[in-house]
Amino acid sequence: MNHQLVPLSLLLLSICTAHAAKCPQQCICDQIQLTVACVHKNLTEVPPTIDEITVKLDLRGNEIQELPSGAFKHTPYLTHLSLQRCDIRRVKEGAFRGLGRLVFLNLANNNIEILYQESFDGLSSLKQLMIDHNRVEEIQPGAFSQLGFLNLLSLTHNQLVYIPNLAFQGLQNIKLLRLGHNSLNYLDTEAFAGLFTLTHLSLDHNELQFFPTETMTRLPEVTRLDLSYNPMTYLGEEAVSMAKLTHLLFNHMSLQDLASTALAKCPSLTHLDISHNQLRVIQPFAEGSPKLGRLNLAGNPIYCNCYLRPLREWAIRRKVKLLGTCGGPAHLSGESLEALHPPELRCQSWEAMLKAEFEEATRIVPPPTEEPANKIKCPANCVCEAETHHSSCENRGHTKVPRGFAPTTLLLDLHGNHFHYIPSNSFPGVAQVVSLHLQRCKIVEVEDGAFAGMKGLIYLYLSENDLTSLSPNAFKGLPQLTYLYLEKNRFTIFPKGAFKLVPSLLALHLENNNMTRLDPGVLTGAESLRALYLTGNAIAQVSPRALDQARDLDTLHLGGNRLKDVPTDALSRAGNLRDLRLSGNIIRWVGPNAFRPLERSLKELYLDHMGLEKMSHNALAGLGPGLRSLFLEGNQLEEVPDLHTFTSLEVVNLADNPLMCDCPLLPLRLWIEKVNLKVRATCANPPELKGRRVKDVHVFKACPGGESLPSAPTAAPKPPRAARPRSKHASSLQRPKTPKAQSKLRRSPNKKATAAEKRVTARRAVA
Repeated sequence: MNHQLVPLSLLLLSICTAHAAKCPQQCICDQIQLTVACVHKNLTEVPPTIDEITVKLDLRGNEIQELPSGAFKHTPYLTHLSLQRCDIRRVKEGAFRGLGRLVFLNLANNNIEILYQESFDGLSSLKQLMIDHNRVEEIQPGAFSQLGFLNLLSLTHNQLVYIPNLAFQGLQNIKLLRLGHNSLNYLDTEAFAGLFTLTHLSLDHNELQFFPTETMTRLPEVTRLDLSYNPMTYLGEEAVSMAKLTHLLFNHMSLQDLASTALAKCPSLTHLDISHNQLRVIQPFAEGSPKLGRLNLAGNPIYCNCYLRPLREWAIRRKVKLLGTCGGPAHLSGESLEALHPPELRCQSWEAMLKAEFEEATRIVPPPTEEPANKIKCPANCVCEAETHHSSCENRGHTKVPRGFAPTTLLLDLHGNHFHYIPSNSFPGVAQVVSLHLQRCKIVEVEDGAFAGMKGLIYLYLSENDLTSLSPNAFKGLPQLTYLYLEKNRFTIFPKGAFKLVPSLLALHLENNNMTRLDPGVLTGAESLRALYLTGNAIAQVSPRALDQARDLDTLHLGGNRLKDVPTDALSRAGNLRDLRLSGNIIRWVGPNAFRPLERSLKELYLDHMGLEKMSHNALAGLGPGLRSLFLEGNQLEEVPDLHTFTSLEVVNLADNPLMCDCPLLPLRLWIEKVNLKVRATCANPPELKGRRVKDVHVFKACPGGESLPSAPTAAPKPPRAARPRSKHASSLQRPKTPKAQSKLRRSPNKKATAAEKRVTARRAVA
């Protein structure tokens, strides 16, 4: 009788305490998981009445604007904090002071411009920090000095132009640093000093014109470096000197030549991607990269004559796989480099070859016209730098596009003005401009031929304006335009037909507009497009013929839309797709062969946070051998398809799914045992296994076919994380379980099997 009274009294006490727990009126509080969610509640400050023992706090989609000092002093046990899309503009010094247990902080999609010296003071346990899609243009010295345990720092899609010395000082355990999609054109020599543990660095989609050799030599442990989508034209002798580098990405740049010794100091290099550049001839690499096994030259105008023979012979001798095709001469055009036999690579007579090369060089590289060194033209109320060829008139209140810039200008920054519309021929005399910034200029219309004459333009930023449509001739005169940014405008319909006059367009950004559908042939005229970004629209319908012209599409982001089904028919037209993101849609069911059209190409697949309830066992059919990343977290899956054919996976995330740890999940458990990956998968059912990692439960050993799994350890399992904060309230929430469990052990000390294991044993007997 006494054994029954004690648990009952504790249960009543915990119920009373739970009812007394604090929960802000606008929020949803889970007193068992210790989580609080106040999503899209128009909050202007962090609610002061959040329960002290909360461990996960979600404040996405509010209007907080500023985080004052000590904003979270009442919630010292937080481990996860989400602050995306809160219009945060300033994080004051000490805003996170007191959050010594926080391991995850997401500040993405805000309006932060400066990272101050003590903005992250107090986050001594933080492991992941996301500051993507902000307006960060300055990192003050010491901004990260308190983050000694940080593993991942992501600063993509910001406005960084320059990284000063010691910008990341204090990151003693950093592994991944993402700086893609900024405007970086210069890195100080000591910009990455002190990052002795960094292994992955992404600098893609920036404006670096030269490889920062001295800067990179300060990174002794980096194995993967991504510099794709930067306007580099040449790679000099011993430019890359990184002893542990294995993967180097130089794709989609402007490389016209690289020295044969450029990689001589990269002894560990195995994969080199220099695809989609302007290389016509390439020499064998000098000794120094003995492990190189894969060289991607696709998308280059490689001329397959006697000048290519040394490379082909070298590749055969060293067993290096060459990817790509010949751009000429006519009889070899389109021929795979890997299929060429060295004797086929012949030249014309020496005189004819020299003449042809001279004519080609004269046509492609006209002699530059230089301004006198001591004189540079610059309009009023602007700043122009002769040395860097950069001109800037940002945030100066201009109502008309200034004129009179030096003809040698390469970067022209006009963002933050009040142009409202861009008339025809707005940029005369600046044919060499590579990057043009027109963000946040209140532009409602771009007239025909507005950019006429800008023959060298590669990057055009029209983000965060008020555009609703585009004329078919809006981009007339931009033969080299490669990257076009139209995110955060007011498009309700895809601007079909506006890209017919930009044959070099590779990347199109249309995120965060108001488009509701993709009609047939939306990419007409954009046949060379490689990347299409449509995240954050309201797309509910994708026509089966929407991607008819997307034969070369490599990246498609459709996250955060209103799709209810995987657009399989449309994807069948994009057979070269490598990166597909459907995160955040409302897809509840994925049927058989949903991604079969992409079986030969797909490498990255994002199906997270969709409310996905069920997947056919053939939903991922065909993707096994090639898929490298699979994201399924934040769904409602009780089971997942069999992953035993997925032999190339490098990343897989199954977290936050209500997985049913029973025999139907055995294939997943067996697969986890075989792969050398961290698989984030936890049980939600049966109740006695809730919160346990799939890999750690031993119910599967009793299933038919599960006999080879390891036996259960004798040690008792650790309590879930949510139970660890030691406060009076937290202790009361956990007490009812302990006496009950002890009582069971006293009653039957020799019976260690859980109820779930007993059920499985019974099923096995029946089978």
